[in-house]
Amino acid sequence: MPKQAKFYVGQLIEHELFDYRGVIIDVDPYFMLTDEWYQLMAKSRPPKDHPWYRVLVHNSNHETYVAEQNLRADKDGDQINHPDLRLYFSKFDHGRYLLNETKSN
Repeated sequence: MPKQAKFYVGQLIEHELFDYRGVIIDVDPYFMLTDEWYQLMAKSRPPKDHPWYRVLVHNSNHETYVAEQNLRADKDGDQINHPDLRLYFSKFDHGRYLLNETKSN
């Protein structure tokens, strides 16, 4: 049975290992990419049966796929800079991003 996700879509996070900030755009209840991707990219071998997150990375133009164990809540609380923010979120309010009303999941 999948573990309950600790973080939510629109939440600002920091990566524990790579020290970047970002915002969560999707939550998977468990690892949902390929074994090949896991072997190549998930060097710390985080658990596959815990939540994983798609994250827009601050001051970049890419997103990452990150295991829950490598994330912590952002302490800064400032908005992030990413060209795709408007594809997912309508506004920034009290330290979190709010989903677009028209976005379907």
